[in-house]
Amino acid sequence: MKTLLLLLLSLVAAMPAAMGQVADQKFTVSGTVVDSISREGEPYATISIARKEKPGKAVKMAVTDKDGRFSETMSGKGSFVITISSIGRKAITRNFSVTEGKKAIDLGTLYITDAKNELEGVEIVMQKPLVKADIDKIEYDIESDPDSKSNSIIEMLRKVPLVTVDGEDNVTVNGSSSFKVYVNGRPNNMMTKNPKEVLKSMPANSIKKIEVITDPGPKYDAEGVGGILNIVTIGGGIEGYTLTLNGNVSNRGAGGGLFGTIKSGKLTVSARYNYNYDGNRTGYSESSRMVTEENVSADASNMASSSENKSHGNFQSGSIEASYEIDSLRLVTMSLGLWGGGSKGNSMSEMTGTSPLDGHPLYGYSAMGRSNSSWKSIDGGIDYQRLFKVKDRMLTLSYKINTNPDASDYYTDYDEISADNGWEDYISRLENQYSDNSERSTEHTFQVDYTTPIGKMHTVEGGMKYIIRNNSSENDRYIKPAEDGGEYVYDTEQSSHYKHENDIIAAYLGYKIKVKKWSGRLGARYEHTIQDVKYLLGQGDDFRKHFNDLVPSATIGYRLTDMSNLKLGYSMRIYRPGIWYLNPYLNNTDPSNLSQGNPNLESEKSHSFNIGYSNFTSKLSLNLSMRYSFTNNSIERLTTMVNDNSIAGLQNPTGKDVLYSTYENIGKTRSAAMSAYVNWNATKNTRIYANMNGQWQYFSDGKDLSNRGWNMYLSGGIQQSLPKEWRISLNVFTMTPGITLQGRGTSYTSYGININKSFLNKRLTISAFASNFLKKYMEYKNTTSSTDFIQKSVSKYDNQRFGISLSYRIGELKASVKKAARSISNDDVKGGGGGNASGGQ
Repeated sequence: MKTLLLLLLSLVAAMPAAMGQVADQKFTVSGTVVDSISREGEPYATISIARKEKPGKAVKMAVTDKDGRFSETMSGKGSFVITISSIGRKAITRNFSVTEGKKAIDLGTLYITDAKNELEGVEIVMQKPLVKADIDKIEYDIESDPDSKSNSIIEMLRKVPLVTVDGEDNVTVNGSSSFKVYVNGRPNNMMTKNPKEVLKSMPANSIKKIEVITDPGPKYDAEGVGGILNIVTIGGGIEGYTLTLNGNVSNRGAGGGLFGTIKSGKLTVSARYNYNYDGNRTGYSESSRMVTEENVSADASNMASSSENKSHGNFQSGSIEASYEIDSLRLVTMSLGLWGGGSKGNSMSEMTGTSPLDGHPLYGYSAMGRSNSSWKSIDGGIDYQRLFKVKDRMLTLSYKINTNPDASDYYTDYDEISADNGWEDYISRLENQYSDNSERSTEHTFQVDYTTPIGKMHTVEGGMKYIIRNNSSENDRYIKPAEDGGEYVYDTEQSSHYKHENDIIAAYLGYKIKVKKWSGRLGARYEHTIQDVKYLLGQGDDFRKHFNDLVPSATIGYRLTDMSNLKLGYSMRIYRPGIWYLNPYLNNTDPSNLSQGNPNLESEKSHSFNIGYSNFTSKLSLNLSMRYSFTNNSIERLTTMVNDNSIAGLQNPTGKDVLYSTYENIGKTRSAAMSAYVNWNATKNTRIYANMNGQWQYFSDGKDLSNRGWNMYLSGGIQQSLPKEWRISLNVFTMTPGITLQGRGTSYTSYGININKSFLNKRLTISAFASNFLKKYMEYKNTTSSTDFIQKSVSKYDNQRFGISLSYRIGELKASVKKAARSISNDDVKGGGGGNASGGQ
């Protein structure tokens, strides 16, 4: 008995120690919560962990990070239950057990779906941040913004952090007009070349989100100073189909489109088509040019002109995407995209030249112009993705083809020609002209990418790419004497046929690390370019060049809390000039203003340092970033006043002074910028936002020309959800004058209102919209100057817009076209040249 009592006392004494050992056993439970349709991480979902015998009493509470990931450390062992919930979502519940010695529980990927019993009047958008920031990009949720039901993409861009849209719809990213446009992770050369025309024609209701890739890593091509705009279209959302129809009509025109997805077994296919017509719009402009006192002479003239133009056009886009899951580890994706548009226009102008000596008239004429242009883009690709049993190890093989044929015709007829005091020869150059221009860029791209984890903290990625790019330009000039009813005669001397061929071989290596709250990325990319230039017709000597570029990049991030992050980055970017910068075709339609490209341009290099902070909650979202960048050989448009005898290729020079514009690698630029995005969900139905950017810029040609100053941009608005599925939003945009090497633009303010209502369980949405309705015409002023002249211009254009749009969804589908995690992204051509085939860059 005594022995038994001693044994019992020993067991009682040992129990606290044993219990302490159980309580002290530490383990980590982790996983990733993603949307069941888009496969995107669910940010800031609530996590509750409890013991299975007491499910109502949580022993651990947490939230997922902005990518839907979670990793929580706990103590104990036995059976547990984890519950994951998010506003408007169906809760996820999982059981797990912790045995003796087990230190890690990986729940893998958990798919979250929309709740079926969503309360009427509660908008998910008010709880889910519209903006998310990552170590290398910022994304804006276009689909969740009610204004997307009636706006174009370019109007929605005014809300996207780090993006600026001025009064003439010119877009800049990180303060630079040299950026690349992707669609679903694939570069679209036509959109990069004509961003203003395409983005303002493309409705936003087919767009899911827009990503601003601010710090492209080594896997991206080395080009793109401002960054990359990646437009992600809506994918579909069980076996079945869905079809969404939309249409709009406004004072400017009308448009419509459709989007559909169908899934059968392992095959998923989606297709989209949009058409927009922009009706007749009339614009007016006036300009004057004054020579400086140092250049007053009998061979110089001051100039004054006025013009009126009217144009109409259309834009079409369509795409088809398909994915086929061979098995759980192998995926094939295919895509085909068609984009295009065209415009027709008429113009009338009057020009008067006066003497800078005493102001008496020297010459005068009027001109009537007609134009017809079209631009297209056809691209296709196929990707093979191979996953492995090792998590996150992946091999991707890709091929892409893209072609961009452009064509334009220009007619210029002169009338009321007069000249005096030795300017007769100058005016005699005026001949009625017809220009038949075409450009084409075709490229084939082959690419291989491989990424693999090394342990739990490290990831290595690498790849190779080969691009075959052929650019061609044909500019044919026909002339006949002014006021002559004869036939046009082909002008061999002023016509140009030109080819520009590039072979680009690239390889990259990147390294990623993640240690607790720290994450980092380091990479380098090497590119070798072989450039061949051939002149088939016109002036110029064939030449061949080789370029070698080593492009480093580095980014480090720190997770301050589950909802806030800090990042610091450096990147180097280059630009190869596109054919519209290189085209040597001389545009002398206006004898006072001549322009042409420069085939001797070199690639420009830009260095950028940035720091960013983001904090996103369901109530308040904030993103702040500061950036400093510099370039020592940027490609700049340079306008000078020269004697026309010095312009090579100009027929019948007169010895008079004219303005001559071309491009040169003369730019030295410095830019310091700060941007801020704030989104406040004041109530569950009220959202207030502001997007701000301010930057100081300095430009110099290394000689006599320089310019500097501040440029500020602000967009803001309020969105209100009302009972019965009504929503209303008010928006305003304003910016100070933009700055260039030789000039300054004008300030700009715009405003708009959108009202929409949903019917039939949100299948039907009708919107009414209006913008700038208090004043029909907006004015845009611009000043260009040098040591020789000062030129000022004022343009008036119709910026008033009002109309209605509707969208209707048919069917149900919860599957989207899967896409390879890696695909081809050619972002290596300097954009923003305007695509003017006649050389009017």
